[in-house]
Amino acid sequence: MKDYLKTIAELMAVAARTAPKAAGQDFVKTEIVEGDALVKLADAMLAYGAKTGKKNFDRDGKNIRDSAAVLLVGLKDGKSVGLNCGACGFKECKELPQAKEGPEFKGPHCAYRLLDLGIALGSAVKTASLLNADNRIIYRVGVLARQMKLIDADFVIGIPISATGKSIYFDR
Repeated sequence: MKDYLKTIAELMAVAARTAPKAAGQDFVKTEIVEGDALVKLADAMLAYGAKTGKKNFDRDGKNIRDSAAVLLVGLKDGKSVGLNCGACGFKECKELPQAKEGPEFKGPHCAYRLLDLGIALGSAVKTASLLNADNRIIYRVGVLARQMKLIDADFVIGIPISATGKSIYFDR
């Protein structure tokens, strides 16, 4: 079963990679975490939640521990699309400040790059669903994956996968 789930994670990464992106420019990065690195990630999530008092890092960390793998999907050095649409809060794209470290992620980002990330995530979870792997998009995974340098990205979201008699990601 583990090999099957690793293959699903790889196919999810392909789906994220080939998802459409604004202006045909690709700033999306992916990495698969499994084995010992997955256990360390789960432990780090539990510790971070305890240290910061932030809600649900413990719950999500337990989910990660019980998962077969996690696909990390992130944005790295995303440049604005150049539409001057104002969705980022600035009148012109050139006003969008250079991304700086925040408490968990680096930002701000062009709204279209965040849409690129969302479409990549949607493509990845669609692939998992088509292959009957339980999954859930979890932002908290990305916080610690980034801190642990499991992926080189500015903003990261994780998608754990599992195959059990009942999805471990619901009724938590």
